[in-house]
Amino acid sequence: MSTPAWKHWDHILKIDPDKPLVDGETFEDVCQTGTDAIEIGGTLGMTEEKMQRVIDACAEYGVPLYQEPSNPSVVIDSPALDGYLIPTVFNSTDPFWIVGAHKEWVRLENGLDWDRTTTEAYIVLNPEASVAEYTEADCEQSADDVASFARVAEKMFGQEIIYVEYSGTFGDPEIVGAAHDSLDDATLFYGGGVGDYDAAYEMGQHADVVVVGDLLHAEGCDAVRETVAGVKDAHAAPEAN
Repeated sequence: MSTPAWKHWDHILKIDPDKPLVDGETFEDVCQTGTDAIEIGGTLGMTEEKMQRVIDACAEYGVPLYQEPSNPSVVIDSPALDGYLIPTVFNSTDPFWIVGAHKEWVRLENGLDWDRTTTEAYIVLNPEASVAEYTEADCEQSADDVASFARVAEKMFGQEIIYVEYSGTFGDPEIVGAAHDSLDDATLFYGGGVGDYDAAYEMGQHADVVVVGDLLHAEGCDAVRETVAGVKDAHAAPEAN
């Protein structure tokens, strides 16, 4: 069995198709930030047209390209995509976001491309975030709770990716570290509030992969490059080995 691509990643840049780039920047600039992979997705305002536009714009630059669609209606069947990352929200209070939505996924007209599809076990922890409201997530979770969710996701549900999501704010490193320490083989993604080198370095000490999104649309590619450097330096530090 081949090693999943994300085992080799430090940094993911998430592009929201509903948000513009900083004035004067292009998707070529985005693909030259040094990120290990680009994930295309967002919570609100998603359409096939918006998704397709970003995929087409990034396809020619050689950066691994994944779609994280918020619902089945915006899935793009494109050879330019390396794969699909499908969230399942383990701390949602509505079973729809744990398995119900996924029942609809498998009804796509031409079916899912199973060879390129992986689920992400999300643990959503910022109650002010759109994703928390959208998925009715119970964000009042202790470090032990989050570690337990992560272990359940890996050991009972076979999830290869555990995603601790603080979208819109910088998370608690202790909680992220607890999640990481609970895992044996799954890859821990962290996303939320990473806006500079120091924040990326700090979370890079606890997560396998740091996801940066809003920063691209708010401050641009140079700011993203700083986060790439931060997480890669954290992973290269002696204490990380």
